[in-house]
Amino acid sequence: MAEGCNHDCSSCGEACSERAEQGSMLVDGNALSNVKKVIAVVSGKGGVGKSLVTSLMAVLMQRRGKKTAVLDADVTGPSIPKMFGKTDRAMANDMGIFPVETESGIKLMSVNFLLESETTPVLWRGPVISGVVTQFWQDVVWGDIDYMFVDMPPGTGDVPLTVFQSLPVDGIIVVTSPQELVGMIVEKAVNMADMMNIPVLGIVENMSYFECPDCGKRHNIFGESNIEEIAAKHNIGTISKLPIKPEIAANADKGLAEGTKLAQLDPMADMLEGLE
Repeated sequence: MAEGCNHDCSSCGEACSERAEQGSMLVDGNALSNVKKVIAVVSGKGGVGKSLVTSLMAVLMQRRGKKTAVLDADVTGPSIPKMFGKTDRAMANDMGIFPVETESGIKLMSVNFLLESETTPVLWRGPVISGVVTQFWQDVVWGDIDYMFVDMPPGTGDVPLTVFQSLPVDGIIVVTSPQELVGMIVEKAVNMADMMNIPVLGIVENMSYFECPDCGKRHNIFGESNIEEIAAKHNIGTISKLPIKPEIAANADKGLAEGTKLAQLDPMADMLEGLE
């Protein structure tokens, strides 16, 4: 038991004996859903491309013949509908809420599918937001899913804690960028996963370099990468470095995630298939 413990495990990340005695805090999923693997995509700070990586990983695994889904847990800053160009309203009946499907069959659930307008702000406090994320797991009729990617909000606050405690997360993928400050923040996310006994499966370094289209030379626009050092320190075996490519950002803005291909993510997909 941690010093100063208030015996409220729902607001604590410590893996102490009292938590073990209380048993698992996992919540049951929807009775009509069968989700085989849950992969949380996290970042220590915003603006590093976490939602982009989440979307592209779902697209890549779908291309490989897997049934994929994205649960948008970034309730106050949802980006997943925009990435796929979806503005539909989610439908519901007595069985539950039905996810919005993309053209290739990826199933999506985001708070934007429940709001009157995609620009309506979500002015809710932490416990309410965490409850929405849990509801997405319990009340959405996902059906048969091989890989569900959970797009997490940045940082180590209420929602990541809720996801790690309530959903059967098989592992996390950390998204970062090359700046030294970000490297320190990444370690916070990795250490949180360690505290929650959830394996870090891989690290994706976005905006890692720019490759000149004329001479082919690589330029480290945001500084030298130290991702290998962080990965080695935490025994993380899979690393993907994504280049700066204006067309990728343009596709995301246009809702064309399903038309984007990045060979640099193949090692991450290979690693996920190895979990089966």
